Amino acid sequence: MKRFPLKAIMSIFTIFSMIVVSACTPTVGGAKQNSTVPVNELSEDVVFKNGTIYTSNEKQDMVEAIAIKDGKITFVGSNKDVEKFINKGTQVIDLKGNLVLPGFIDNHNHLFEAKSPAAGNCEVSPDDSLQDQRSYLKDCQKGVKAGEWISGTGFSLENLLKDMDKPSEDQTPLQLLDEMFPNNPVVIMERTAHSVWVNSKALELTGLNKGAKDPQGGRIIMDPETGEPFGILYDAAGDIVMEKAWSAQPDLFKKNYEGLLDGLDEVAKNGITTVGDGRLYWKRGWLDVWDKVYDEGKLTSRVVLRPWVYPNVNEAEQLEYFNKIKHDDLSSRMLINQVKMYSDGISINSTAKTLDKYKFEWFPGNPYGLNYIPEEKMKWWLAELNKIGYGAFIHTIGDAGVRESLNAIEATKKAGSTRPYTLTHVEMVEDSDIKRFATLGVSADFQVGHDFAEDPNQGWASEYFSNNQMKRMMPLGKVWKTGANVSLSSDWDVNELNPLVTISNALSLGEKGLPDVYAAIDAYTIKPAKSLGLDKITGSIEVGKSADIVVLDDDITEMKEEKIPNAKVLMTILQGEVVYSRGK
Repeated sequence: MKRFPLKAIMSIFTIFSMIVVSACTPTVGGAKQNSTVPVNELSEDVVFKNGTIYTSNEKQDMVEAIAIKDGKITFVGSNKDVEKFINKGTQVIDLKGNLVLPGFIDNHNHLFEAKSPAAGNCEVSPDDSLQDQRSYLKDCQKGVKAGEWISGTGFSLENLLKDMDKPSEDQTPLQLLDEMFPNNPVVIMERTAHSVWVNSKALELTGLNKGAKDPQGGRIIMDPETGEPFGILYDAAGDIVMEKAWSAQPDLFKKNYEGLLDGLDEVAKNGITTVGDGRLYWKRGWLDVWDKVYDEGKLTSRVVLRPWVYPNVNEAEQLEYFNKIKHDDLSSRMLINQVKMYSDGISINSTAKTLDKYKFEWFPGNPYGLNYIPEEKMKWWLAELNKIGYGAFIHTIGDAGVRESLNAIEATKKAGSTRPYTLTHVEMVEDSDIKRFATLGVSADFQVGHDFAEDPNQGWASEYFSNNQMKRMMPLGKVWKTGANVSLSSDWDVNELNPLVTISNALSLGEKGLPDVYAAIDAYTIKPAKSLGLDKITGSIEVGKSADIVVLDDDITEMKEEKIPNAKVLMTILQGEVVYSRGK
């Protein structure tokens, strides 16, 4: 549907009305008050007028005014027609032409992990090689008692290993940590969270030292020359160590609680009203923290929590827990009705599952990648989850991971499931699988951070993949053209949280990206709402839906794509409540 900027079609009468209204006194029309954005609080009965309002509703895409009562949208239309909704107690807000959108929905966001101090305070550099990390590691030694876990984040695998073939590199990553931390177990998470850097004590405490069998979905890297542990764990093997270290942190609940509140603040500041949780590590006690914030009324974003399907934990135990915690009340700000599971790993580890062999592996042994959950096991999981009312949000990066996951969903749907299913990342798809998203009714969730806002042939991907594989990379535009439900998300804190950065990047990809700004806005509003099973209550500005909106200080529908991230959030409103105001 072709979109026309509202400013281009306003009548002379409407423009004149705007001038008159903005000059009115606070008692105009018998209204309770007349103010301009941003405001800090809303009454139960409020009208926004004189705006440029994009609704993400094809039937009524651009309007001037909306009315809200008791947290629900009661009117969407013109300045003239909204007058009938203004009564003595109505709060009237003059938008003065500012752009209003449905509240952003970030379909893949790790806000709990992103701000939690429990993740550790040993920060290393993503840009430095192994020996150059020494100065950062020295800072991590300060104030640590013998035997305490040291955990942190920040390295990148490719930079940590880039000088390993030089004669000056006479240590493995494990040996360097053993030298600097002889009395403490250490685990440092790679910036993608799909590998960790550990020392010998960490391996001993988790039973992943020499002679241990690779866990499902992971790999214990051994020195190819000596056969000894190298100090790098891939994927699920790293998850096992991180679980141990996280749970050993002092004052754990307090740290997690404070981190969650900080994460929620950041989400609100960026105009996000609904979050699809990237992964709930329920065996770490995370749900208890969410419950406390929810019970205290401090949840400033609607959230769909997605408990993690552990590849190495008893299935019956997991299903019993999922059934116990399920929460499916659509009026609630916290729902639990989808799981998060991984099909495969990631490309730089050569653990993303591929149809063709990798051109390069740091540690040969996974020529086609690996599975956290293989196709047949995923079919079983989806069938059992459907019985207890769960859909699934599935991590798929390699083209084989995508195909296997689509196969599993197809089998589940043929058996009668109508749950929402989404594949996230979707970084590589073979051509014959492109149309299957639309055919099967499977949503595709993409992240277009800085790595994918550039030509992948000029970046890291060309080192790992053949020319044939590279043609399958970043199929955002191809999947969108099939009519499939396509959402954009941040995967924060892997990429920037700001939805406007992602929207800008999605438009900068040319044919690989989205065709216009309206499609990109929809991919951050109504499309993820559908993926989350929430499109009947949010995701667009429509009568009867929750009053979830964001007000921007500039009209991104009329801006050059590279300028879009410069727009600022003035207000974020969830269920009629101001959860962020730039005026506060």
